[in-house]
Amino acid sequence: MKFRFFVGILLFVISAAAQTDRKFFKSKLATERNLPFSSGVLVDHTLYVAGTTAEPAQLAKGIAPDEEARMVMEQIKQTVQGAGMGMDDVVSVQVFCTDLALYDAFNRVYSGYFHGNFPGRAFIGVAKLLFGAHFEVVAVAIKK
Repeated sequence: MKFRFFVGILLFVISAAAQTDRKFFKSKLATERNLPFSSGVLVDHTLYVAGTTAEPAQLAKGIAPDEEARMVMEQIKQTVQGAGMGMDDVVSVQVFCTDLALYDAFNRVYSGYFHGNFPGRAFIGVAKLLFGAHFEVVAVAIKK
């Protein structure tokens, strides 16, 4: 009897998960270049924002780190707004950075995108990022 009850609950949970509403968002760059990923995936009220860097063409020009950080955060903001949310809905951020000496430069830009409480965040040093980027940002937002 207990086993049947457990199996029934398990099947209900699996069924509910399979019916979860999902929407996929692609940035302009990802669409233009036909890249094999979504810039964001909205599952019910939670948005998962994919790793985001500045545009490769801009990176190739050798832009300043603060401008690069601004471009990354603007793309994050566009993805979040495209899902009908605002930056204050962002609850978690991971920043991957090739030079930890850029921590303060990134923070100066980053702090201007939030009002009140900041999301939980990790700032992680890495050896290399695609296209020579200094920053790649991943985020999660939950609609209020």
